[in-house]
Amino acid sequence: MAIFSKIGIVGAGISGIAAAKQLRKYDPIIFEATDSLGGVWKHCSYRSTKLQTPRCDYEFSDFPWTQRDNSSFPTYLEVLEYLHSYATHFGVVELIKFNSKVVEIRFVGNHANDPDDQVNSNGYGNLLNGQPVWEVAVQTSDSDTAEWYAFELLVICTGKYGDVPIIPQFPHNKGPEVFKGQVLHSLDYCKLDEENSVQLLKDKKVVVVGYKKSAIDLAVECAKANQGPEGQSCTIVVRTLHWTIPHYSIWGLPFYLFYSTRASQFLHERPNQGILRNIFCKLLSPVRKAMSKIIESYLVWRLPLEKYGLKPDHPFVEDYGSCQMAILPEELFEEAEKGMIDFKKASKWCFWEGGVEFDDNTKLEADVVLLATGFDGKRKLRNILPEPFRSLLETEGMMPLYRGTIHPLIPNMAFVGYIESVSNLHTAEIRCKWLSRLADNYFKLPSVGQMLEQTQKEMGIMRKTTRFYKRSCISTFSINHTDEICEEMGWKSWRKNNWLAEAFSPYCSQDYQEQKHID
Repeated sequence: MAIFSKIGIVGAGISGIAAAKQLRKYDPIIFEATDSLGGVWKHCSYRSTKLQTPRCDYEFSDFPWTQRDNSSFPTYLEVLEYLHSYATHFGVVELIKFNSKVVEIRFVGNHANDPDDQVNSNGYGNLLNGQPVWEVAVQTSDSDTAEWYAFELLVICTGKYGDVPIIPQFPHNKGPEVFKGQVLHSLDYCKLDEENSVQLLKDKKVVVVGYKKSAIDLAVECAKANQGPEGQSCTIVVRTLHWTIPHYSIWGLPFYLFYSTRASQFLHERPNQGILRNIFCKLLSPVRKAMSKIIESYLVWRLPLEKYGLKPDHPFVEDYGSCQMAILPEELFEEAEKGMIDFKKASKWCFWEGGVEFDDNTKLEADVVLLATGFDGKRKLRNILPEPFRSLLETEGMMPLYRGTIHPLIPNMAFVGYIESVSNLHTAEIRCKWLSRLADNYFKLPSVGQMLEQTQKEMGIMRKTTRFYKRSCISTFSINHTDEICEEMGWKSWRKNNWLAEAFSPYCSQDYQEQKHID
């Protein structure tokens, strides 16, 4: 017999605790597979990992940082402390079942023999109607058997990162099995304590595969571990170049002026913008390109990108528009100048017994190869969701989520943390507020057809903005996206005190406090 509750939440990272806080009145049950909250901040962080945005841009609307004006980027330990304080303050910790892994999900809605009947052209109806729709099998770390729970609404907050590493595929006799050194994914490296991680890297020839934030941080840690007389240089294998920025200032101007205000986002396409705005966007295309060029020129001037062959061929806006922009640690090029970090561009590579081999037939000796090749978050979902829902999860690599939360074809299930912007915490929190009001029946969802049409429009904008569109990223139209959420909740969409601030000030979680909504 399954234990029945109104709402279940899977995952206790930032999305899970945000959802739990907003749905607290329903006493949701939160399943966390590990022994602690924090998600990737707990389990996918290195000693050097820091937040990539100022702390005032990464906070809950009703729980500001104690030193929110501190301009330094918080370490991952500070972020974890902040998240734990938030969860404790709002009584979320007591709702979490730690060491409880969801191993299977079953659909048990009213039309269990025909799940398609749950979602029809008229929409969902109420999310909470007193009847279980999903059953969840949960296995604890101290048990060999699973316990079943039943829920009216299931909120998936497992995220896109961590747990399931992406391991490159290699030809026969060209994979890790022929390499005589050690191969670790960044996920495995994160599990090492400081002593063992230093021991792994110290005085070793290390190759790091990747050129996003994780790879760059790994290379810096490797360089720091090799400062002694026997120290070896670390090589970053760059498969795809991306723009990185050293700080949030461009030619002395705050970075937010370029992309994070209403005025700057007015230059970019957005869904549902109408004929007149379509014309404006075409006319303003040169301005968009100029904004991107200004940032590119600063980065080429400020960083030795051309010296190391690291200047991307694509415009900066494509990395920003796909949420692939990373903050560069100061030490990266300092260590490169000292000869402790090298760069190798290669689209294809494989192993040989002494290291790695590239598509230009050159070889590089290595003792350790670290794979910063990313994570397959959607595979986590595919492993536990039943058919036919598993097959409906994604379209063209992206999840078609209405308001970044509801899949139009999967009933009574919400997804938080699968859409990205400049601040993923803010993105998650405002959608959890929207979800809470939807559960309270303050408003109704549109028809399935209308929701699908909206998600297609958003994915169309992403495709036109960047070649890296297989990430659900709303960075270039995030304010408009949140405007529509506010309007649906019955809130004011414009949240500033005057038109000047509305046009030229960035938006953050503090702008969406409860007292600013329309009663």
